[in-house]
Amino acid sequence: MVIGVIVNEKGQICIARRAQQVHLGGLWEFPGGKCEVGEAPYHALQRELREELDIVVEQAAPLCQFDYDYPQDNRYVTLDFWKVTTFSGQAKGLEGQPVRWVALHELTDYAFPQANRSVVAKLLEEQSV
Repeated sequence: MVIGVIVNEKGQICIARRAQQVHLGGLWEFPGGKCEVGEAPYHALQRELREELDIVVEQAAPLCQFDYDYPQDNRYVTLDFWKVTTFSGQAKGLEGQPVRWVALHELTDYAFPQANRSVVAKLLEEQSV
């Protein structure tokens, strides 16, 4: 899975809420999705963010990777986080999902899937250094 930590010119981060009917529905997340067979992660990130948010990624760099096991759901995921610093377009939920721009310190006010909490902690730790 490729995930975008999208940062706007104000330093705010884009988050979106998962639909209620999907796995981990109702929780907030960093937008992204699955790589298609043979697709490079950066290209998957560009495609996913265009499909989900209607933005065009112009510059992004690898941020971190985390593996996470959801034993109760028999799911194992590798999350490949990318920091998106340059993009065009206005982010909007093309799949009907609410989208918000929040300050870094506000991320802890939102309920994220367990697998995303590691990157939230990493972002907060980097800010305090």
